[in-house]
Amino acid sequence: MSTTEEQPQEPDQPGSVQASVDPELVRQLAQRAADDGVELLGPDGLLQQLTKQVLETGLEVEMSEHLGYDKHEPAGRNGDNSRNGTRSKTVTTEVGPVELEVPRDRDGSFVPKTIRKRQRRLHGVDEMVLSLAAKGLTTGEISAHLADVYGAEVSRDTISKITDRVVEEMSAWQDRPLDRVYPVIFIDALVVKVRDGQVTNRPVYTAVGVTVDGERDILGLWIGTGGEGAKFWLQVLTEIKNRGVEDVCFVVCDGLKGLPQAIESIWSLAIVQTCVIHLIRNTFRLASRKYWDAMAKDLRPVYTAATEQAAKERFGEFAEQWGDRYPAIVRLWQNSWSEFVPFLDYSPEIRRVLYSTNAIESLNARLRRSVKARGHFPTEQAALKCLYLAIRSLDPTGTGRRKWMIRWKPALNAFAITFEGRIIPTTDQ
Repeated sequence: MSTTEEQPQEPDQPGSVQASVDPELVRQLAQRAADDGVELLGPDGLLQQLTKQVLETGLEVEMSEHLGYDKHEPAGRNGDNSRNGTRSKTVTTEVGPVELEVPRDRDGSFVPKTIRKRQRRLHGVDEMVLSLAAKGLTTGEISAHLADVYGAEVSRDTISKITDRVVEEMSAWQDRPLDRVYPVIFIDALVVKVRDGQVTNRPVYTAVGVTVDGERDILGLWIGTGGEGAKFWLQVLTEIKNRGVEDVCFVVCDGLKGLPQAIESIWSLAIVQTCVIHLIRNTFRLASRKYWDAMAKDLRPVYTAATEQAAKERFGEFAEQWGDRYPAIVRLWQNSWSEFVPFLDYSPEIRRVLYSTNAIESLNARLRRSVKARGHFPTEQAALKCLYLAIRSLDPTGTGRRKWMIRWKPALNAFAITFEGRIIPTTDQ
């Protein structure tokens, strides 16, 4: 999911929040609350009282604009539509439930915008619910959290309805058109537990592209059945191509049998690169924990070698060191060698971003945290919704995006030279 960076408003700009709030007034309010023994937070706290006053003032201003005169002015006695008292309404806000006195007019034509008719929650509460859901909390846990922290009674059914609102958004995101070309696409799968009669492990396929302008673009989420398979990956890659991706320079993946052939059938010019992190991880699965550090040190000269010949020599040294103890590890690397070596033919800038798979590892780590917090899901859609909410909440400040683009800039320049005519930036960064 690529995002656009918003430029922050300068503190002294007209209309900015900083310019409209008097720091001295805030200090006086806080001091007065402290002198009166009023808490800043919690029921009847200063923030709750301020929220009530601000919302009720906004409603009164709207009513004055609707009627054409301010409260208590004689113009209201002319026999036309006028104020008709208030009605009580409790609204759930980010600082807890707030009881409001909503003004009414005699002919019932007043339609407020500050707090709409039948609105029981501020938008910030919905965003809070979505944020908690993105962290993997269940509807019951979110309801309990809002009650404990804010004193707000929000039912599990209401929370479910709030999170269900992103389903349509998720579907549009999943079907959106993609860029024509990506220098690199990283593909991987993680496992979620879905209760379908009985709890079963289901693979969720993820694909992350790097655009020609250096932005990370999460291409989609797909949930399959059984174990991760090349046949399902073929369907996923076909869908990605149908959404507009005509060319990919590198596809970085694990060593799944049949996957290179599936990739080549979709993008004939794509170079299939085995993910080095996956190779190392699979190596560790076959070795005792006490040898992991030593093996990692001996493998680093292999995947950072200057040429394929140098990599073979370093791997020969590794095999000589560890082959007798772990022959299966040597076979693992030998069987993966043809998909491991392609990136060794390219510049260090390209190689560095290919063997360091932070692009998808960081994403999957975030997704796994959400999945682990939930344990299992009642349906496929519930699993996808939780994962999409986690993606939706990534990098809210844009700091990660900026760091990402800085890190990728040297590699993109190398891609533009190496794959001349295929990599054309769309904007000036």
